[in-house]
Amino acid sequence: MKKVYLYKKFERFWHWGQSLLIFALLITGFDIHGTTHFFEYSQAMAIHNISAWAFLVLIVFAIFWHVTTDEWKQYLPTAKNMKAQLDYYLVGIFAHAPHPVKKRTLSKLNPLQRITYFALKIVIIPTMVITGLMYMYFNYPILEFEIESLETVAIIHTMGAYLLLTFLIIHLYLITTGHTLTSNLKAMITGWEVVDDEDVKDIVEEAVEVTGLKIRPISRTRQSHEELEELVLNALHETETKVKNKKLKGQKK
Repeated sequence: MKKVYLYKKFERFWHWGQSLLIFALLITGFDIHGTTHFFEYSQAMAIHNISAWAFLVLIVFAIFWHVTTDEWKQYLPTAKNMKAQLDYYLVGIFAHAPHPVKKRTLSKLNPLQRITYFALKIVIIPTMVITGLMYMYFNYPILEFEIESLETVAIIHTMGAYLLLTFLIIHLYLITTGHTLTSNLKAMITGWEVVDDEDVKDIVEEAVEVTGLKIRPISRTRQSHEELEELVLNALHETETKVKNKKLKGQKK
């Protein structure tokens, strides 16, 4: 086994920030709903509203980061290896079978995770944001926003909360399904993912290829064909060396 640097700093910050804020929103939301009683109603309302606005700010930064880094492509649904992934979660995981989908720099999520996160980001979270804002500004005189009843909004918002809670529970369980009980958790804290030895070469080659593709369009307008070729080759060599020396820590268990 070796460790490969897969998760960038902002990626980890965004992940943990989102997790903490969703947890705070769930706890205070269920308090407001009357399901739990961790805080007084006024305290729960205040924490819920502050967490909601903080979550909106985080969403804006996360969208910008995903778009500018092309990380949004990680969440595009695919049917490739879907059956194998289902079989793994239903049977293989209990028989200690190898994971059918290997993590890569450009593909960190398996097919089921892609669909789940896609639904979370495109459907569930936007729905929670919209219904939450409707809650906040219901009959608010400045915006002149009025609807006859909040019943439908409340039902949708509550259903979304239970879906988020379900996702959180499943997510917490799947964290424990890595190479060790805590390896996935450590990876999202440190950025270093434990991978099989045979996967290291593929990850290095992918990182080098991606870097090369990013260099080409920038340099093409400035350099002649020969200079461009030399530039790309040097960049690929330097990148490969950097990835091997700084990003890959050959720590065999």
